[in-house]
Amino acid sequence: MPSAAPAFDFRAVVLSGFLPAALFAIGEGAIIPIIPIAADSLGAGLAFAGFVASLILVGELIGDVPSGVVVARIGERNAMIGAAAVSVVGLLVCTWSPNPWVLAAGVFLVGVSTAVFALARHAYMTTAIPVQIRARALSSLGGVFRFGYFVGPFISAGVVHLTGTTQSAFWIHVTCCLLAAVVLLAIRDPATGARGFRKPPRASRPAAATDVTAAPDAAEAAVTEPPTDTGAQFVQDEAHGLFRTIRTHRKVLLRLGSGAGLIGALRAGRQVILPLWAVSVGLDDATAALVIGIAGAVDFALFYTSGQIMDRWGRLASALPCMLGLAVSYFLLAWSGHLDTRVGWFVGIAIGMSLANGVGSGILMTLGADLAPRAHPAPFLGAWRFTGDFGQAAAPLLISAVTAVASIAVASGVMGVLGLVGAGVLLRYVPRYLPRRLR
Repeated sequence: MPSAAPAFDFRAVVLSGFLPAALFAIGEGAIIPIIPIAADSLGAGLAFAGFVASLILVGELIGDVPSGVVVARIGERNAMIGAAAVSVVGLLVCTWSPNPWVLAAGVFLVGVSTAVFALARHAYMTTAIPVQIRARALSSLGGVFRFGYFVGPFISAGVVHLTGTTQSAFWIHVTCCLLAAVVLLAIRDPATGARGFRKPPRASRPAAATDVTAAPDAAEAAVTEPPTDTGAQFVQDEAHGLFRTIRTHRKVLLRLGSGAGLIGALRAGRQVILPLWAVSVGLDDATAALVIGIAGAVDFALFYTSGQIMDRWGRLASALPCMLGLAVSYFLLAWSGHLDTRVGWFVGIAIGMSLANGVGSGILMTLGADLAPRAHPAPFLGAWRFTGDFGQAAAPLLISAVTAVASIAVASGVMGVLGLVGAGVLLRYVPRYLPRRLR
């Protein structure tokens, strides 16, 4: 009779997965609002300062897919340590940049390294967490990043106030990157016992996600196998190529990936349209910041609830309310613009958007983990993350373009339509690609 599997050590995963992610997120949150100010202090105009600020997202988008190959070849922990080191290089370039162009290069490098770190962390959690608590773990990971982006700007404001220089904020992220690397070097991998900068045996990693449970049934096997309609087998090879990965999973990436892109678009769109709408209804800066801040707190408070919903009732129980709630909020925003009580409507809609977004916390990471091949998830997850990040990058451009051509109300309506389309895509394809117990 086989011996019982060892108990799952969640504390070890928290220390090796969540703590480095929290440190990295705090550092990134500290520099994001500072980048355009730093560009302006170096002589950049308003338009070029905005371009420099966007390069961190552009770097993440460009780095998403090739980062999967890097992670697959050197291992998740090694990739996170290496990404932290590359981020430090980019941040030092930002700190000592003599002109906006050098600052732009440093910001882009930070963005690319952020993509590698995020992908490695996602792949690590995919292999280390049992499927029974996967959604709660990954939604908690999303909550960690929300926490970092919330805390980081306050730390940055304090440091800049004390030092009197904008560039000093970059040292916060340098410190956070170094601390994250130290944590990763010092703590043992709970799945393999590996410590430090070395690649763990690949064959042992899938077992970490499954040995704590009974043998997988047919439904679980469907999660770790490629979609049945592709007619392709996973290549059990460490050097699983980028283009081979995209070709093998092209159908799920086009179908469910389009849904992921629309989720990313609606989420990013709210961060753009709410401040613009606050201006359009006549709110002063302080009141607008207070309303959006309260809405952000509501969003953050729901991250664990989202994971509980997904683990208990399935992925659609989180994804559909998220998309439909965001779509309805965009429609209400467009409709309320002409009302005398539009300020009150704005406050209610902002909180409603945050409720909808919070219910879907972690959904993209969870779906990616469900669909990824268990033996080597990183290449697939890189392509999967690209779909969501592409939507996030495209949404602000779409809102700006429609607002310029028509109006902000029309832009909000367009986003609402995209939300309905996204809900339909998820309703159609999640049951097709996930087993019944995870839908």
